[in-house]
Amino acid sequence: MTHSSPNMFPTLRTPAGDVPADAPRWNPQRPSAMPHHRYRPAHERVALPLTDRTWPSRRIEQAPLWVPVDLRDGNQALAEPMDTERKRRMFDLLVTMGFKEIEVGYPSASRTDFDFVRHLADSGAVPDDVTVSVFTAARRDLIDRTIASIEGLPRTLVHLYTATAPAWRDVVLGRTRAEVHELIRDSAAYLMRQAEQRPQSDIRFEFSPEVFNLTEPDFVLEVCNSLTELWEASWDRPVVHNLPATVEIATPNVYADQIEYMDRHLARRESVILSVHPHNDRGTGVACAELAVLAGAQRVEGCLFGNGERTGNVDLVTLALNLYAQGVNPMIDFSDIDAVREAVEHCNRLPVHPRHPYGGDLVHTAFSGTHQDAIAKGMAHHAEQAAEQGVPVEEAAWAVPYLPIDPGDIGRTYEEVIRINSQSGKGGIAHLLHTHHGLDLPRAMRPDFSRAVQQVTDATGQELSAKELWELFRTTYIAPALDGPMTLASWAATEPAPGEHRFTGTLVVYGQERPCEGTGNGPLSALADALRTVGITVDILSYTEHSTTTGPGSPAVAYAECRVDDVPCWGAGRDTSVLTASVHAVMAAVNRSGWASS
Repeated sequence: MTHSSPNMFPTLRTPAGDVPADAPRWNPQRPSAMPHHRYRPAHERVALPLTDRTWPSRRIEQAPLWVPVDLRDGNQALAEPMDTERKRRMFDLLVTMGFKEIEVGYPSASRTDFDFVRHLADSGAVPDDVTVSVFTAARRDLIDRTIASIEGLPRTLVHLYTATAPAWRDVVLGRTRAEVHELIRDSAAYLMRQAEQRPQSDIRFEFSPEVFNLTEPDFVLEVCNSLTELWEASWDRPVVHNLPATVEIATPNVYADQIEYMDRHLARRESVILSVHPHNDRGTGVACAELAVLAGAQRVEGCLFGNGERTGNVDLVTLALNLYAQGVNPMIDFSDIDAVREAVEHCNRLPVHPRHPYGGDLVHTAFSGTHQDAIAKGMAHHAEQAAEQGVPVEEAAWAVPYLPIDPGDIGRTYEEVIRINSQSGKGGIAHLLHTHHGLDLPRAMRPDFSRAVQQVTDATGQELSAKELWELFRTTYIAPALDGPMTLASWAATEPAPGEHRFTGTLVVYGQERPCEGTGNGPLSALADALRTVGITVDILSYTEHSTTTGPGSPAVAYAECRVDDVPCWGAGRDTSVLTASVHAVMAAVNRSGWASS
């Protein structure tokens, strides 16, 4: 059988080459006509000398030093760079969250960046335990401008960088390896002399061989080791060697191998802070950073929510909360993730994707019925376990399906966990009604209401809020007792003798009043007997009731599953009187059964 249809995508070319001879029968994919031969794999572009790697068997048991570069690298990636007001808001956010080293700008690149560094120096905005980092290229005039910007700051880290990879040396700089090394060393020596002229300032140094991951490992070692010696690094005044994956070109394990190689071979290792700065060109920046920490990195530069040039810098929010989800203290406060996101969106003028890990609007939300059911059961089990252990639910060990962390730990409400649309299931629907309105639907009733929800969401194509869900339940199961074709104008239930109940009342059937009376072993069986006087046979198959809140004035809800003239039907009632709620539940089931149309 062949498939043909009008070509809706004329610019695309459906792969049409021969299926590879070694392909299994279950994989009929054909070669694309895209020119993949233009690109070389990583092992052909850079030497990868490590063969006896040890990082795969390690575990991350403590957070590295996190260094946000939102105010420099992140800011350079914005179509509308931050002004001083937005920069100050970002800086204050980072300080409040607990970051202790913050890269605040590239002061030689723009007047705005220079002025902001001066603002920090003049305003006293930098806490005593926070180190300010500033970024500069390896040029004397730019170093002068950078040093001038930090006058008056008590603790600074001057971050010197130069691209070292072959393509950059040949195409951008037009220099040999030896010439690039000399350029870097000359600039580093000049920087050190400028710092020595300011003994009252605590100035430390950082070096980034930009595009480290595409640079020959022996060349990086040569340059970094020479600067470690030049800058007289010691354990109490270490230098930072920051090794960026400036443009991702390989799988994350390759970057980890490169970092472990450097970790093993850097001279005076105890005097060096090994730092990484992954970008996200392949979409694996987070994995690169995590594997790099396994491989020996002690410091990670990145941005909140991953803003940065091209596809972005590594995301510090995801990295830190990934550790948190493994029981490791992230050393940064994310207890109000929405406040963090709102501040970052304001400063960057970029939205955070709703599916962004941990911070997006929808990341804790389940629409799927199976997911909702598992979450609802997991939340109930979590509460039971906490009660058994005698601890608050927010302190009990977390093990709820589909939720890697408790949304409450990062300031989210449980309203966002389960939302109802056409894909939702009975478990999630019941969970929302219980959470927001105190209803505990009988399990046998849940499929019935789920069908009612499905009809509405299929028809509208929209989701239902918790308020709309309650309104649908009310109109479906509760309202028919009060506005159906048969209602009770008045009624009374008595117990003339133990075990003997009497129900008397006045029915209004299509506007006509009709007296009714019946007896039974309970009020509801007496009501069923009374309904027989008007020709309606009602068998009560199941009945449950509960209070919706605590306290003497709490409304009660009753659920009745009835067979009305051989038609099974559910009804519900809600009233401060349990008896009234139960009578209404039976009357709602009667009116929902369709007896009036038979």
